[in-house]
Amino acid sequence: MTLAKPAFPAPDHDHGRCTADALAHAEEVCEQRAQKFTPIRRQVLGALLSSHRPLGAYEVIDELAKSMPRPAPITVYRALDFLMANGLVHRIESRNAYLACAAHDHDATSAVAFLICERCGLVGEIPSASFAQDLNAAARASGFAPKLSVVEITGTCTHCQKAS
Repeated sequence: MTLAKPAFPAPDHDHGRCTADALAHAEEVCEQRAQKFTPIRRQVLGALLSSHRPLGAYEVIDELAKSMPRPAPITVYRALDFLMANGLVHRIESRNAYLACAAHDHDATSAVAFLICERCGLVGEIPSASFAQDLNAAARASGFAPKLSVVEITGTCTHCQKAS
């Protein structure tokens, strides 16, 4: 299987362009769904886009507090809920943290696989439709009705492997 785009961005990638593209995608998704992409939702997504590492809700608050009055936690949690419901943000369960969605070609109920680098903390997102079908079929065969599949794989990203 060959990926259309790398799971991890190159260390020298154009992060400004990366962020601008993700924000433009979020605007488009919200417009198509007749949802409001409010300033706080944009700012929370922008905080998550500040790096390719997952951030906890309070880290998002700290990031926002650099450029605006410190928002209340409930405000950030509501924005995160909205962004997750619209497939713009994922929750990394093992880290109790949130990550801006890197792949724009799946819906909010699609199976997602995350590659979590134990060295640098970057998280990559890869297509998982083929093995998700097998997992869902196995779950259904057991009488279980799967709702959302998230797979987290820890290891070392290609950039850290090359730096070793």
